[in-house]
Amino acid sequence: MKALVFQGTGAMSWTDVPDARLIDPTDVVVRVDTTTICGTDLHILEGDVPAVIPGRVLGHEAVGVITEVGSAVTSLAIGDRVLVPAITSCGKCGPCKTAMPSHCASVGGIGWIFGHLIDGTQAEYVRVPYAETSVHVLPDAVANEQAIFLADILPTGFEIGVQNGHVQPGDTVVVVGVGPVGLASIRTAGLYGAATVVAVDLSEARLKRSLSFGADETINSGTEDVRARVLELTNGLGAHVVVEAVGIPATFELCTTLVRPGGRIANVGVHGKPVDLHLEDLWINNITITTGLVNGTTIPTLLDLLANGKLDAGAFSTHSFGLDQMIDAYDVFAHADSHDALKVTISR
Repeated sequence: MKALVFQGTGAMSWTDVPDARLIDPTDVVVRVDTTTICGTDLHILEGDVPAVIPGRVLGHEAVGVITEVGSAVTSLAIGDRVLVPAITSCGKCGPCKTAMPSHCASVGGIGWIFGHLIDGTQAEYVRVPYAETSVHVLPDAVANEQAIFLADILPTGFEIGVQNGHVQPGDTVVVVGVGPVGLASIRTAGLYGAATVVAVDLSEARLKRSLSFGADETINSGTEDVRARVLELTNGLGAHVVVEAVGIPATFELCTTLVRPGGRIANVGVHGKPVDLHLEDLWINNITITTGLVNGTTIPTLLDLLANGKLDAGAFSTHSFGLDQMIDAYDVFAHADSHDALKVTISR
């Protein structure tokens, strides 16, 4: 079969690899019909994730059809169309039983294993361990091109941004960074009753797009005083919730200046460098800071919302490619500003 293989820092190839096959009785093999690319994949190519070794098939998001089932699998069948999410769950260990499969003990203490610790989903087929407690059978009403964004991006923005930030009815929510994950937080903030959602970014194109995802106000951090504008919008108080969706020191520190006393900062961005934490300023203002890796526990809820027309995920995709155009898809995604791209959809 063909797959996208990591060849070391800065290098990858769409090439022949051994066919995906069953290894454990709880496995299934899925024919990948739709996949996508995550910012984490770009971090891997830059050498930021040393656990990913040369020869690893990349990718951790897929929609496809089951072609083989292990001997212990009873609730899934060949021909089922399923979502393969980023997080794998054994369903039995302590973290899984406490709704934290992101740290599933059965797969080494971290639930994100596709394209990381085992071969991933940017391939013609993928082996899925612990299939019965990991994949989601898709209803006919949900198209592949919508379901794929429930594998990682939408639950990440919802769980780590909106839920960790404890968004409540009437809140003002500021989202700093409106790339795909930030837009996912904007898209789902309304589910918990946010009264005003403010998008902050350097890109006018992304700010304009954020309005269609549910933002009420936009602030260009390159040309405007973000703190002054947020205070203006909140009667001088600051935001109830600030979502950091970039992952660099400057944006995290900006977030700490935008939150009101008693407010919450929900860090979603993946940070590769240390950040100064000014506790000397934050402690007296009763500020709560949260971090996290997506668990995927909200996927059933998001799937129901998709199936019933209450949530639109299709707008995340701005470019479409075939599987054999994987390298081209990476080029577009890696240079998103040049191509006015959000997420790419890669289909068989």
